[in-house]
Amino acid sequence: MTVSFLVYLLIFIVALVDIRYALSAELEIPREALQYRAQLTREARYAFGMDAPLALLPAQIHQESRFNPNAKSPFASGLAQFTPGTASWISGLYKSLGPAAPLDPTWAIRAMVTYDLHLHDGVRIADTECDTWLFALSDYNGGSGWRISRQAHSPKPGNWDVTGHLNPGISKANQRQNETYGPRIIFTLQPLYKEWTTTIVCK
Repeated sequence: MTVSFLVYLLIFIVALVDIRYALSAELEIPREALQYRAQLTREARYAFGMDAPLALLPAQIHQESRFNPNAKSPFASGLAQFTPGTASWISGLYKSLGPAAPLDPTWAIRAMVTYDLHLHDGVRIADTECDTWLFALSDYNGGSGWRISRQAHSPKPGNWDVTGHLNPGISKANQRQNETYGPRIIFTLQPLYKEWTTTIVCK
């Protein structure tokens, strides 16, 4: 074997190890999550009652920011990755939230829980509670308009497995992100938080 081949092989092995490490780290509860557990539990039970989805909600924050209160993307910021428009809208609709402050962890958690309940209750057609949550999470990620359009054109509007894959006229990239957002939270990340009690069970 030539020296250059060995160098390329070594680079490939190092890259593979880095990728495997990154993937395994992604599927672990971040240390930062624990400092927000008590507040998230309080807010969730205040909004949803004692059966609040206390494994799903931290899984959602994990997906959005990995519990980094200073996380920023091109369009959103904070633990719950609110866009400026959505943060302003939800704080205007629910005055008890106070002024929009997505970079404030206390506000972000309370607003996310409030918004999730709002979206959950807004899903009028769903075959199961699991379907309700998959539709609600889709709404959180892309807005309720996409779901409404999908359901209007679906042969089984209450079934996420059928309806969630329909493209309501958005780009392929947005469709892929929106289609996988809820399932990743429920099926991949929620099990990490099962010891935080109540999970959403999908049969």
